[in-house]
Amino acid sequence: MANTKSVDVLAGEEPRLMFEPKGMHPAVPAATRTSGVGPFKRLVLRGATVIDGTGAPPSGPVDIVVENGRITELKNVGTPLKAINPANRPAAGDHEIDCHGKFVTPGLIDCHAHVGTPWHAMSGEVPTADYVYKLWLAHGVTTVREMGSMNGLNYMLQQRDAAEANEIAAPRMILHAYFPAVNERIKTIFTPEQARDWVRRVKERGADGIKFFGAPPTIMQAALDEAGKQGLRSGCHHAQMAVTRVNALNSAKWGLTSSEHYYGIPEALFENRTVQNFPTDYNYGDEYFRFSVSGQMFMQAAQPGSRKWNDVLEQFLEVGHTFVPTFNIYDANRDLMRARRADWHGDYTVKTIWKYFQPQRGGHGAYWYRWSTTNEVEWKQNYQLWMQFVNEYKNLGGRVCTGSDSGFIYQIYGFGLIRELELLQEAGFHPLEVLRAATSLGAELLGLEDDTGSIDVGKRADLLVHDLNPLEDFKLMYGTGAIRLNDETSKAEWKRSLRFTIRAGVVYDTEQLLAEVRDIVNQSWVGSEDDRPPTR
Repeated sequence: MANTKSVDVLAGEEPRLMFEPKGMHPAVPAATRTSGVGPFKRLVLRGATVIDGTGAPPSGPVDIVVENGRITELKNVGTPLKAINPANRPAAGDHEIDCHGKFVTPGLIDCHAHVGTPWHAMSGEVPTADYVYKLWLAHGVTTVREMGSMNGLNYMLQQRDAAEANEIAAPRMILHAYFPAVNERIKTIFTPEQARDWVRRVKERGADGIKFFGAPPTIMQAALDEAGKQGLRSGCHHAQMAVTRVNALNSAKWGLTSSEHYYGIPEALFENRTVQNFPTDYNYGDEYFRFSVSGQMFMQAAQPGSRKWNDVLEQFLEVGHTFVPTFNIYDANRDLMRARRADWHGDYTVKTIWKYFQPQRGGHGAYWYRWSTTNEVEWKQNYQLWMQFVNEYKNLGGRVCTGSDSGFIYQIYGFGLIRELELLQEAGFHPLEVLRAATSLGAELLGLEDDTGSIDVGKRADLLVHDLNPLEDFKLMYGTGAIRLNDETSKAEWKRSLRFTIRAGVVYDTEQLLAEVRDIVNQSWVGSEDDRPPTR
């Protein structure tokens, strides 16, 4: 990724990505809201079966009253399968949604998200922010933690404020700025005091947190200490180029809020080595090496049930650390063909991203030029151990949250987060635990637990209305839905559960959002249909 220039944030320039690839530009920002109705003075959802996001089982029928974007009443109005006495119901609203036979959950929280990335411009123009936002909303995502603000912090601050004012159709955005202290091509921080100064400056600019890729120990420790003093939360992708000095347990003890993906966890579990068994011809700059060898790490670490394994789990639990595993973003490593031929690519993957996914030298996550059966087997084995670690941490009372990291490795926005729900269930989570990870626990991680994440009086009306019970099959939440047989007609049909996404009281029809995305995708492919993946 050559042709880069440093941005001297210590001299007062905007803390952006900390480098700006020449000829690459951020996504076109959303400017107006073309979707959604409201917010209303009084919105009433009638007769819902509520799954509140706390881990509690479904209950209903319940009438939910929303006034000026906040839940003001939850009224149990009867008994399942019995007629409801109208006298027991709240007064009429300015807008009402009939939820009899439907399910209402909190909106989903994507704790590791990107509003596109300038790297997509390597294959053409960057997809618009509107495309990203509408895919998120169409899949029930009402809050995202933007991990890196890679379009530029000022850009993201403007979009965050526009979303909060309901000027654009977008989820709430919690912004983490990228900490520039790892890669020599983008490094601008070299001392602990520079790290502290950078943290203070990024706080003044309005960032909500910091995204780390690691750093020299004294710099990382200083930055995390200052972040704590400034009230900034933090997440870290413990990059292989830095993890030998600071693994996930080190940074957790220094105050890191969450570990992203799984890097740094196996290194904390090493007991007969201090460095991963890298092949001697390894080169981190070659994406194939970077990702194929990453699939071997847990197999070199302490095994489940061992003293070391249990001790590391307990140490993470003691400091209250959070894991955001993003299982979905590496899912293609286990079965490349499945990820490439997913049902949604033809209708919902915009051209520039599809081209970016293809094998290419230098494209982040486009390392398919020599992917093999052996690579897939190793990654399947790696997932078994990784999932067991995460599931055991959850069972001990540790916090695990959902994140997608979409835009890379054949995962696209919205669809990637629903896949994450499936993979948490594969890891051993009960569907109610999955939903809790995606709602109330995500809100806790972001410091929003008093405002969103569960269905409670006083909280923002971040709600999803489902035609079908999402706990029965998370596949029903995909924008494509899931294929089912209609026994009356003997024909296959696509069933989809999510009907409305309500964000801060604004009601979005997911069918309309998906239609608008399909239009964006169709326009992107005009003139080059031969290269387009097959539609469903």
